[in-house]
Amino acid sequence: MKDPINPIYYTEMKIAPSEYIWKNNIPYLEGNVIKYISRHKNKNGAEDIKKAIKYCEMILELEYEGTK
Repeated sequence: MKDPINPIYYTEMKIAPSEYIWKNNIPYLEGNVIKYISRHKNKNGAEDIKKAIKYCEMILELEYEGTK
């Protein structure tokens, strides 16, 4: 039976993104960037890169709007 919480594209990594994110207390948006970047070659390719970029853009907007 497949594990929907720990799919193979995460379990084959030395450190699962969820474990890394949790142990380093990484906020939600940054955690999603890590998740999508970590899995792109083994799951959704360019789609995951685009998702990571979208989350990076959200971080820029929310954290750094108006700064240079």
